[in-house]
Amino acid sequence: MISDEVRTQSNIISEYRYTTGKIDKGYNNRTLYVNVGTGEIREKPVTQMMKDKLIGGKGFGLWYLWNAVTPETRWDDPENEIVISTGPLGGITQYPGAGKSLVVTISPLTGMPMDSNVGGHFGPLLKFAGFDSIELQGKSEEDVIIFIDGNEGIVKIEKSPLKVSDSHLIGEQMAHVFSENEEDKKNVSVVSTGSAAEHAFMGLLNFTFYDARRKKIRMKQAGRGGTGTVFRNKRIKALVVRFRGVNRGLNNPVNQDILNETGVKMHREIHENDAKQNRMREVGTAGLIEIMNAYDLLPTHNFKYGSHRDASKISSEIFKKMVTQNMPDGCWYGCSLSCAKAVDNFELKTGPYKGEKVLVDGPEYENAAGLGANLGIFDPQYVIEGNFYCDTYGIDTISFATTTAFIMECFENGIINREVTGGLDLKFGNREAALELLHQMGRGEGFGKIAGLGVRRLKQIFIEKYGADPGFLNDIGMEQKGLEYSQYLPKESLAQQGGYGLTNKGPQHDEAWLIFMDMVNNQLPTFEDKAEALHYFPMFRTWFGLNGLCKLPWNDIVPADNKKEADPTKVPGHVRNYVSIFYAVTGIQVDNDEIIRQSERVYNLQRIFNVRMGCGRRVNDRVPYRSQGPVTVEEYESRAERYDGQLLELAGFDPEGKTTAEKMAVLRKYREDQYEKLIDAVYERRGWTNNGIPTIKKLKELGMDLPELLAVVEKLQ
Repeated sequence: MISDEVRTQSNIISEYRYTTGKIDKGYNNRTLYVNVGTGEIREKPVTQMMKDKLIGGKGFGLWYLWNAVTPETRWDDPENEIVISTGPLGGITQYPGAGKSLVVTISPLTGMPMDSNVGGHFGPLLKFAGFDSIELQGKSEEDVIIFIDGNEGIVKIEKSPLKVSDSHLIGEQMAHVFSENEEDKKNVSVVSTGSAAEHAFMGLLNFTFYDARRKKIRMKQAGRGGTGTVFRNKRIKALVVRFRGVNRGLNNPVNQDILNETGVKMHREIHENDAKQNRMREVGTAGLIEIMNAYDLLPTHNFKYGSHRDASKISSEIFKKMVTQNMPDGCWYGCSLSCAKAVDNFELKTGPYKGEKVLVDGPEYENAAGLGANLGIFDPQYVIEGNFYCDTYGIDTISFATTTAFIMECFENGIINREVTGGLDLKFGNREAALELLHQMGRGEGFGKIAGLGVRRLKQIFIEKYGADPGFLNDIGMEQKGLEYSQYLPKESLAQQGGYGLTNKGPQHDEAWLIFMDMVNNQLPTFEDKAEALHYFPMFRTWFGLNGLCKLPWNDIVPADNKKEADPTKVPGHVRNYVSIFYAVTGIQVDNDEIIRQSERVYNLQRIFNVRMGCGRRVNDRVPYRSQGPVTVEEYESRAERYDGQLLELAGFDPEGKTTAEKMAVLRKYREDQYEKLIDAVYERRGWTNNGIPTIKKLKELGMDLPELLAVVEKLQ
């Protein structure tokens, strides 16, 4: 451990004192700016425009980043920022899932603004310490720690004495240094990343929270887009906030009674229905494994297939035996959904911590599906070990898994070999090679350092150095806009193809998850139906990221009578809850339509931000063909009956007597044409041009005809 004496006055680079205040209707009305290059620390006011048009969270993050960078700014330039924000509802303890923060930065993977949501205690504690957001800018010449004391009103930039490089140790040591005793650790939250983020473009940020029952420091991840890579590039070792005195009324809501009543109703639903619905309190999100496998949606062997006979080996029933049961697992106070599962005393078999017994946060569905099925490795012990090392090394599990699956397919196709991989036998199913690749990322050496660049850059390397066929690599490389796909197979759902391809940040399911509505339940038969869903659901889900809320309490637990509602897919009872708690905290009356408009304002801002950075056009919304249909002969023939039937019924092509290659060509033309028609319908519904640019008319309708945004779109219209 680091002794308290190490933190002497001589290690303080700069210090700022502020007056602690009182939150007003969910807002502090100020944010914190820290430049680690110059040592500048200051407050910024939150304007009424920001609250009216951007709400908080992701909206604040995008706005601050927009004003910090230029179209020429790259991820590793000093002016790039990391902005962490909660929202007006963030930190409430009466309604489940109110501990979220949004991290916004220019991504190393995409070159565009990235937003990544994360649980843990940092966002709420930052808010109670006095700030609605924190902006981190500049680049230090040495490792630093930023410390915010929310009770004394002090912010410090200090030289870092930390010798450890990985998050599970950084979190533990910082909690020890900045707390007075074990009980006080609950008042401290640490943001950090691990050793791999210094080398890989897919670095994540870990946000800690103290588990008082286990008496352990735990972590949640802002995983997507390389946020941790930017963090370490700025030479920030840890960002720490301490606030003592969390209580139910700190947000100073307008109507505490409504907040309490709505929360009690939701907690009752969870208590009565969770065991009969998604079993979040038993297995967390890992319960999706067997469901996705049953519907041929579980990505296997680099998204070639949607199911596997061995999927039961990594099912939720297996993980249920490994995660600690009968333990409330919320990642913020008051979340009775308790989906943040953990494996206690897991003994590591490989790597620098071999033989140690550790706490592993997970597994989530994405970990099991990505590290497991997509790599063809159906070993739960390996999944847990890979889960731990991804987290502590600071590596996005989704990007690591999808990148490794791509590498494995290239290896099996002879595009690369052992000479290229430094001896690693990267075939599907090889758990030892997959773990060694991960450890190499942590060390920043060998083929692991190259793999950490992500799928987009690997495609370029394999083409230029090893003569790979560009068409084949672009078909099987599961990235879009530079971001690796999350772990759902969208081949049979045109709406979900759009749910990935028509996102602002890249293929992440937090904007739209429409597979069941579209493929299983056939609720979106027309392009107009799909376009409406690809308008409503991304906007509604965006709203959670504006307010500091988690999505899971919205539709992973639903009222028992939800099927009786006019549109049960939207879970109207819970939408009414959100309308109520938004009013209860802020005093602002909204309805479902206004929730969507609030999100549209920020969504269109992000789209224009993409355009400003050289992306955000139709060409950027196309997807790799594997997300639409079979790329290889074996893929087609594994589902030949299905594909032959589609050719006859949908494409009007008789497959009888035709070669597989002929059938694949016709099917591809049909599916790609369907996707282009979907793009047309979605752009029209969103009020964008045929090239994907928000129209001036749309911006005026939303009240987002700000001079900064108009200056970008007017050049293109």
